[in-house]
Amino acid sequence: MEALESQLKPLQDKVARILEQAKQLGASGAEAGAGLDLGLSVTSRLGEAETVEYHCDQNLAVTVYFGGRKGSASTSDLGDSSLRETLEAACVIARHGNEDPCAGLHDPDRLATRIPDLDLNHPWQLNAEQAIELATACEQVALDASNEIVNSEGATLNTHHGIRIFGNSLGFLHGYPASRHSLSCSVVGKRGEQMQRDYWYTVARDPNDLEAPDKVGLRAAERTLARLGARSLTTRQVPVVFTAEIATSLIGHFLAGIRGGNLYRKTSFLVDSLGKQIFPEFMHIHEEPHIPKGIGSAPYDSEGVATFPHDLIDRGTVKSFILSSYSARKLGMQTTGNAGGVHNVIVDPGRLDRSELLREMGSGLLVTELMGHGINLVTGDYSRGAAGFWVENGEIQYPVEEITIAGNLQDIFDNLVTIAKDVDRRGNIRTGSIWIKEMTVAGKR
Repeated sequence: MEALESQLKPLQDKVARILEQAKQLGASGAEAGAGLDLGLSVTSRLGEAETVEYHCDQNLAVTVYFGGRKGSASTSDLGDSSLRETLEAACVIARHGNEDPCAGLHDPDRLATRIPDLDLNHPWQLNAEQAIELATACEQVALDASNEIVNSEGATLNTHHGIRIFGNSLGFLHGYPASRHSLSCSVVGKRGEQMQRDYWYTVARDPNDLEAPDKVGLRAAERTLARLGARSLTTRQVPVVFTAEIATSLIGHFLAGIRGGNLYRKTSFLVDSLGKQIFPEFMHIHEEPHIPKGIGSAPYDSEGVATFPHDLIDRGTVKSFILSSYSARKLGMQTTGNAGGVHNVIVDPGRLDRSELLREMGSGLLVTELMGHGINLVTGDYSRGAAGFWVENGEIQYPVEEITIAGNLQDIFDNLVTIAKDVDRRGNIRTGSIWIKEMTVAGKR
C-alpha cells in the first residue's frame, strides 16, 4: 500500500501538466481529475473460494471551456501521448459545442482553501488467503445457525484503497487517499415447500470498525429464518414502518427531489419547494461532510468547491437545494458544494427505539425489503413491491411477502409520524426506522 501513496505526487503532476497544456491550447478554463484504485474482492460459497479478483484501475478525465462551450474526454492510459490526445479531443468537442451561458468553472470565492483531515485512509494489509478465510468463516456461521438454512449465495469481502486528484485553472490542485472495506453474506432458508433468502453486511473506512464475520453471518441467518412462513395480505390502508436500512430509500427520494438537475429541468415534484414545509415540524435533515471516517465524507466536491455542514430540512421546511455550479447558475442560485452528490446526510432521530415504535404503532406493516422502482419523481407517485412483517398489538406476528405499498411522496412525507433512534450508520444517508401514519398496502383480493 505504500506504493499507492507514492503515486500521489506523480498524479498531481500529470493533472497540473494537462491544465497548463489546456491553457496553451487556448482554453479559457479547465479542470481535470485523476484516480488510481487498488482492490481485492473474494467470494466464498459453501466453504470454497468461488471468485478472487484483484483490481488495479487508473483514469484521468479533463474538461475544457472556451467561453461557454464545454468539452470533456477521459482515458485510462496515463502516458504523455495519450493524455495529450485526450486533451485535444476535449478541445475539439468544446470548439464544436453550443454556447451555454451557465457553463464554466465555479466562482473563485467558493474554492476549497483549507482542507480538513477527515481520517479516510485505512488500508487493510490483507492477502487473498486471509480474505477467503474471513469470508468462509462468515458464511459458515450462517450455515450452522439452523437446519433450515439449506443453501448460500456466498459471503463476499471487498477491500479498496484509492487516490483521487482534482485540479482546475483557478489554481486548485489537491488529492488524498481513501479506503473502503466491506463484508456481506446471503443465505437461503427452507421450511416445507417455501424458500426465502436474506442478507446482512458491514462497511467501513477502517477495517477495525467492521462488524465481526461471525456477527454478519449470524445476522444474515436470523433475517432469513425470520422470513420463513411468509404470507400475503389483503388490500388495506395501514400504518407502515420502514426499517432503518430501508428508510434510507425514502430520504433518497427526497434528495432526488431537491437535486439541481431535476429542479431546473422541472422534473421534480419539489420544484419551488424552497422555504416551504414538506415534513412535520420535528424533522431535521442536514448534511455533515466532515465526519471523521464517514463513508460520505469529503473535504470538497467534484469541482473543488469546499463542502460545509448545512441544513436541508429544518422544522420540516426546505432550507437548501442540492446544487453544483452549473445547476445553481441555471436556477439563479449559488452552488452548495454538491457537485457529484451529497456527503453524509443525517436525519435526526426521535426518542423511541424500534420495538418501542412498534408498540406505539399497535397494528401495521413493518417493511424490511423493497423491490422495483415504481417512483415518478415528477408527480411524486410511489408504488413498490415489498416484504416484511405484520404487527399486531405492537408485536410482530408473521412475515409477509407478495405485497405492494403505494402512496404519494408528498403525502408520505407529510404523514411521517416519527424517526426511531436505531440509526443505520453504514451509508451516505443516516436515518432510523421511519413510521408513516398510513399507506395503501395491496395484496390478495
